[in-house]
Amino acid sequence: MGVKGLQYFMEACCPGTCVPVDLKQMAENHVKDHPDSNATVVVDGMACLRYWYRCQAWVHGGQWQEYMHILQEFINAFTAAGIRLVFFFDGTVEEQKRAEWVKRRLRVNQDIARIFQHIKAHNQQPNSRDLFCLPSGIATFSRFALKTLGQETWCSVREGDYEIADYSLSHNCMGILGQDTDFVIYNTVPYLSISKLNLDNMTTVLLSRETLCQVLKLHMSDLPLLACMLGNDIVSEQQMQRLRNSALALYRKKHGQVQGDKVFAVADFINVHRPRSEGTFGVSSLPLIEAEKEALEKGIHMYLLPGQMSPWLQCRRPSPESVCLMAKYVPHDILQAAKEKHKRAECFMIYNVLYDGVVDCSNTLEDEDEFELPPQAILYLPVRERIYGLFLPIQSDCSVSVNEWFVFPGNPLKEPNRVTPKPLNHPKEPPDLMALWFRTYPEVKRNQVSTLLGVFDLYDLTEELQQFDSPLIAVFCLVTYIAIQTRRLSLEDIDAYLCQAVCVRFKSFTQLQQLRTPVVDPRAVQLGSLFVRGLTYLNAANSACGFPFPVGELMPWRTFDGLLFHSKYLKAHSGCPSEELLEGNPSWTSLYLSVRELVLGACRRRGVSVHSQPRRLQYSEERPVDVDDLNRERRPQLHHTGRQEFSQLHRGPVHYQQGYRPRPRPRERGRYHLAPRWPHSQS
Repeated sequence: MGVKGLQYFMEACCPGTCVPVDLKQMAENHVKDHPDSNATVVVDGMACLRYWYRCQAWVHGGQWQEYMHILQEFINAFTAAGIRLVFFFDGTVEEQKRAEWVKRRLRVNQDIARIFQHIKAHNQQPNSRDLFCLPSGIATFSRFALKTLGQETWCSVREGDYEIADYSLSHNCMGILGQDTDFVIYNTVPYLSISKLNLDNMTTVLLSRETLCQVLKLHMSDLPLLACMLGNDIVSEQQMQRLRNSALALYRKKHGQVQGDKVFAVADFINVHRPRSEGTFGVSSLPLIEAEKEALEKGIHMYLLPGQMSPWLQCRRPSPESVCLMAKYVPHDILQAAKEKHKRAECFMIYNVLYDGVVDCSNTLEDEDEFELPPQAILYLPVRERIYGLFLPIQSDCSVSVNEWFVFPGNPLKEPNRVTPKPLNHPKEPPDLMALWFRTYPEVKRNQVSTLLGVFDLYDLTEELQQFDSPLIAVFCLVTYIAIQTRRLSLEDIDAYLCQAVCVRFKSFTQLQQLRTPVVDPRAVQLGSLFVRGLTYLNAANSACGFPFPVGELMPWRTFDGLLFHSKYLKAHSGCPSEELLEGNPSWTSLYLSVRELVLGACRRRGVSVHSQPRRLQYSEERPVDVDDLNRERRPQLHHTGRQEFSQLHRGPVHYQQGYRPRPRPRERGRYHLAPRWPHSQS
């Protein structure tokens, strides 16, 4: 992210711009200079996810209790240094950044394909950081995690970097902690590097925009133009290629080829063409074609915080106002509440549906050659349709829809998929949204719960679920939904899900951290990701229904641990009895059996029979399985059904007919395809 090549230039070619700092001393100096304010650091949460997720296991779906412990240690270190933290997360993808977002998502898809190839070849997760993928949903759950830990957390309603830079400047903060050179370009508070942060001695590196300007002989107000000419998320490198080549040719003619000459050349170009005469304004002084002029003006404007001007713009454009696309369908009070809850990181997805009419979902660890398990985007499509149907009109002409940008293997992301709202399979009248959101009578609470269950088509189980607490209800909903939608889960799969959900309630993060699995199974990896992604949609449904369950009860650290699930999966498929899966604990076994009976009963009522079907797990010759670790007397063997057509394997109720068309390609099987256009989309 940020300005192309600027991080490398500052570190390798201009080391004086990278200043080591002691954060504790910096905080003390800040308080002395600003006695009326705290030493506050604003944290770019999206940029810190890789720094935070240091758990050894990542491929299994996430070590969430351990992750919470890491976040708490991070907070404690800053608190001990006298520094207050404020966290920001991206709450939307602005359309001018969509092309860059798509490019990155497709690149990560390639990495995920290589990760699964490694797993199949070596039966282990990759150790290389080049082949690394954060657990699914980590950005979503990190905001809720930090709220749970008592931290001030915000979710943006426009470009996240802009809101961070603006908040930091207007609140007189000590610095911004992140990993994005856009924060060098904004005229805001100092930018501190998360990648150089050492929590043991509370030191990091400050990337100085002032020193950068001195080295390049630029004014601070020139930095946005420099960023746009080098290329960023708004102005691509390709758009400025002609101008940059011209600048580079002139620079090399004078100075020859030197390290970092691209940045030096652009800076010289800016200095040579700076407006010096009366009547010459803005980028008009540059030798530009019209398309370049428009791109530069748009890009420069994006860096200007409220009240700031640029000599490279003839006039400042008014900031775009937040327009609610669905305002005519939804009561104003709900729109306002949805926006406030979104900004305070208290709900998920609803703001994006109502204000932008766009929902996006990043990459998930999914195997492109897996035939039995559909991608999460397809599996949870009916859930999203029903969530949309709670707010938006259900019309026969499909004129009201939500644009979805969802990443999965085979989706080229050339355009969004238009998804129309669908009603709940609900015996009563449509729920009263105003009552669900703002009233607190006991009857309303029951309606909130039944509406949420209706989103997962489990309305008829409202009474039976009253015996369980919120985390187990969450597990029940997701496991039952996955079993019914795929029709490919075995008893062993369900046992693995439920046993880990019961056991995780009684284990500390240190116990979970010490778990080891002898092998990594690619199907178990995808099942883990399916469950964790399902938790995000469960939270979206909880938000849409007025929060029948406390948000903290539906989080993965209350319901799921990747290593524990993987361990239970391997043991269940190797014939391990349920008593052993529940570690010989009678009360755990009793709780598990109660939930299991309800899951299987719900499946039977919907015509889905779940059978025992232990998978013969075959692993490569170079890494044989330890039979004792799998609690099995004979070595498992694999039976792979991937060569059959997916349409023959899958006869479940997933709504592929609405636009998703899974069909294996010749010589490249297992990818999922989108129809060129959904049947209900406009031409």
